Amino acid sequence: MNSLLPLLQQLENHISNFEKTNMKVSNSTVGWQIDHCLLVINGIIGQIEISDPLKYQPKWTFPKFMVFTTGKIPRGKAKAPKVVIPTQVATQEELISKLAAAKNNVLKLDSFSENQFFNHPYFKDLNVKQTKKFLTIHTKHHLKIIQDILK
Repeated sequence: MNSLLPLLQQLENHISNFEKTNMKVSNSTVGWQIDHCLLVINGIIGQIEISDPLKYQPKWTFPKFMVFTTGKIPRGKAKAPKVVIPTQVATQEELISKLAAAKNNVLKLDSFSENQFFNHPYFKDLNVKQTKKFLTIHTKHHLKIIQDILK
């Protein structure tokens, strides 16, 4: 779980670049990438927190197998659900506030039952352990995009 905290620190280090963009890499800004990551982290952990572990139904999916095996999300292949797409340009203050919430939420993950879960649109039910792995892979994916924007 603590592998997420250094990634949150990396996101925090990029907040000062929140307005930067590189159309060759992405149509979005660094701030959008950060905001999206924080919406994902906070939203997923919120769903896990209210989930009923007795309703967890593990299911094998090919996309989950590929992403979890390679540790990479292919760029431009998946479409994020609307709920985790930033609708407005976040200010630095808003990003800092969402980041603080994410740090608190990440620390809560270890207090959940192992089979509390959230339902991913491509991977289906992910329990706490799988969620930690997914959030790590997802955040690294967007950090790489941020690095490419800033090149």
